[in-house]
Parts: sequence; C-alpha cells; structure tokens
Amino acid sequence: MSDRHALIGVISDTHGKLDEQVLELFEGVSHIIHAGDIGDEDLIWKLEKLAPVIAVRGNIDADTMCFPNERLAVIQGHTFFIRHQFATVEKMSAAQQKLIEQRMPDVVVFGHSHQAYSEHWRGTLLFNPGSAGPKRFSLPRTIGLLELHKDSIASRIITLEKQ
Repeated sequence: MSDRHALIGVISDTHGKLDEQVLELFEGVSHIIHAGDIGDEDLIWKLEKLAPVIAVRGNIDADTMCFPNERLAVIQGHTFFIRHQFATVEKMSAAQQKLIEQRMPDVVVFGHSHQAYSEHWRGTLLFNPGSAGPKRFSLPRTIGLLELHKDSIASRIITLEKQ
C-alpha cells in the first residue's frame, strides 16, 4: 500500500431508510461497510453505486437476505471483522476477546446499539458508526468514516442532520 490513504464509509442500523445525506457524505469512499439491520436489500444496491459494499445481516434482517452474519475482509492491507452485535471494550465477553486474539483484526465494525463508539483494545479498533436509520431513542443519527493509512486507521463519527 502506498502512503496515500483510503476512505471507508461505515453505516449501520438503517432499518430500510437510506438518508440522502449519506450518499453525499460517502461520495469518494473506496468501500462501504454496512454492519447490519439493513431492513431493505435495495438500500445496499443504492450504496453499491458509490463503492463496493461489504454487508452483514443484523437481528432484524431476514435470513433470506444474501448477506452473512459476519464477514472478514481485507482492504488495503487492513483486516476488518464485521458483525452486527459486538460489545464495547468495557463489556466484551471472554469469547469476544478470544475472537480478537485469534483473528487479530485491525478493526471490528459493529452496530446494534445505535450508539456511535470508537475505542481500541490491544491494538484493535472497535468501531460502531451508530444508527443512520429512523431516529430511535434519544440518540443522534450517525455514520462513520475510517481513513486508512499505511500504519494507522483514523476514525470519525458524523452526525446526520435531523429528519
């Protein structure tokens, strides 16, 4: 990988709603990761018009959707483990810790809680972009961006305007 960076759009918990702002904010990304609770498969095909999408099913998604429950992907030399449900550093189970120790991903991307999160555990970034779908609870609607460099990954959470 060169010194140039790549930008990855990260989204979760759309629940069938693709906000037009997301299409603008993801303009120019090299890949998009959807961490589940897609709600409507057509939403993924709309995102595919921007960049290749790596998606997993969430707990509301039908088993008939053509996406797995978890994925391991390599993008520009960085390894991503994607699953809809995963814990924060503070609440990780022994099984989740073991999964990270065995697979050694650079990033674990997850959703489910609707709460944006970005923290490191033993060199692995745990990243939840929050929820981009219909507003639920008192949480803001958010998406994420991951900027990949040769030796590092920078994360950013972006709050979507109210709708």
